[in-house]
Amino acid sequence: MKNYTITVNGNVYDVTVEEGTGSAAPAAAPKAAPKAAPKAAPAPAAAPAAGGAGAVKVAASVPGKVFKVEASVGQAVKAGDSIVILEAMKMEIPVVAPQDGTVASIDVTVGQAIESGDVLATLN
Repeated sequence: MKNYTITVNGNVYDVTVEEGTGSAAPAAAPKAAPKAAPKAAPAPAAAPAAGGAGAVKVAASVPGKVFKVEASVGQAVKAGDSIVILEAMKMEIPVVAPQDGTVASIDVTVGQAIESGDVLATLN
């Protein structure tokens, strides 16, 4: 991992980049507010770590925040139907059903911070 200090619009940020994974993750809040990072960390722990009742897991492809939940438990979905919309880097990114099925569980709530690979929902 490499640590960098970046200044954007006068705000200083410490950033840690993992080598060899092709992804970058912010390590801390701006230096002006170092206490913000520990407050944000417990939010993902509130979500179920493992997926719910379904056999097909629908996972996040990017870290971000849950912007909207578009499907509900028991709803029939087709491959490509939007289940959850994530907000990452000021963009809305739909997470779609990988195959036809019925939503068995929704494992996130609106506003929840998520990481790449977190299970958002499951399908039967």
